[in-house]
Amino acid sequence: MSAAGRGTQAGTGIDRRRFLGTVAAGLAATGGAGLPAMGDSAPAHATRRPTSRPPRRPRRDRPLFLGTYTSAAGGGSGVGLGTYDTVTGRITATGVVAGVADPSYLALAPSGRTLYAVDEQQQGAVTAMASAPDGPPTVLGTRSTGGAGPCHLSVHPSGRWLLTANYLSGSVAVHPLDRATGALGERTDLVTHSSPPPGPGQDGPHAHQIITAPDGRHVLAVDLGNDTVYTYRLDGTAGKLTQVAYATLRPGAGPRHLTFHPSGAFAYLANEVDNTVVVCRYDRRSGRLTPGMPQSTGTGPGTSYPAQILVTRGGRFAFLANRGHNSLTRYAVEAAGARLRLLDTVPVGGDFPRQIAFSPDQRWLFAANQKSGSVTVFAVDARTGALRSAGAPFTAPVPVCVLPL
Repeated sequence: MSAAGRGTQAGTGIDRRRFLGTVAAGLAATGGAGLPAMGDSAPAHATRRPTSRPPRRPRRDRPLFLGTYTSAAGGGSGVGLGTYDTVTGRITATGVVAGVADPSYLALAPSGRTLYAVDEQQQGAVTAMASAPDGPPTVLGTRSTGGAGPCHLSVHPSGRWLLTANYLSGSVAVHPLDRATGALGERTDLVTHSSPPPGPGQDGPHAHQIITAPDGRHVLAVDLGNDTVYTYRLDGTAGKLTQVAYATLRPGAGPRHLTFHPSGAFAYLANEVDNTVVVCRYDRRSGRLTPGMPQSTGTGPGTSYPAQILVTRGGRFAFLANRGHNSLTRYAVEAAGARLRLLDTVPVGGDFPRQIAFSPDQRWLFAANQKSGSVTVFAVDARTGALRSAGAPFTAPVPVCVLPL
């Protein structure tokens, strides 16, 4: 969460997000047409005409999910469903998965059959949903995360474990996943970040992200309150986390979101409190992250909170969402991933871009603009990384996460 998005954390703590709303937008099922019926056989003396049908054109509409808040005034009622056009980038709303509380972040299982959402409430939880080829997802069940305000989750590459970061309580949780259905089992671990002490202006640890490193051996948790990135080893049998290293950022940095270069040797960290990005060297053997010097986000004077950073599959460009400045920063990735060179910033076309995501082919970049209630779409130039607006924003009630498939 941004410092601005947190608001007051006194009392219930979750008030920091009360100005947020929810979304309804996203997923439509794709169905295939059947084979054309064959006619009666022609008489033996007649000339047969060869039967043919035009080749099928690939479907242009692809599923898309939107995360939201259901407890805020004017919020939505669950996970938004829709589609996006793969040729134009245009989003069309199709419905909602109701009954999921404050689904502010979403993740898909490697199998593509199960969708997971955080339930970002004081009594935090995670919900599993089974996708269906001919209809909306169905809720499989909900489990407690053991912490407050879960704001991020990811699925381990094995597909066997769900990892969740509890923002308000500064802890990370592990849940087992059923191999056949993707359903959630009872939590197998909960680790609270107790050291080092909170950074300047922080009231305690605030876990904001948890992901698996490309090597698959280590799990990294980014804690905004402690200015620290923790490295864990996950026991693939018991579902337990063991801390093996940690990296501390400069006091008051407020690390929020980490993404890896495709080589796995470097990672890029967005610091929301001091408005910087940092290139980090990653050691696969130990899991240790070594942060470099803070770099500019290109937003200039004024208040801005970096939200999420992405890197292209080929490792040539990185993009950063800037809340407050309301822009997207484009970086050239150089020296085999060891260096970011700022190229430009472009207006995001909305207010407070909290989360950004690529389409699977990385032709499109989507930005969920929390305060303007919109999702903007950009075409990504594969050669230069330049961004071009795909048209008018898609309207949704306070979108905070977009997941195109």
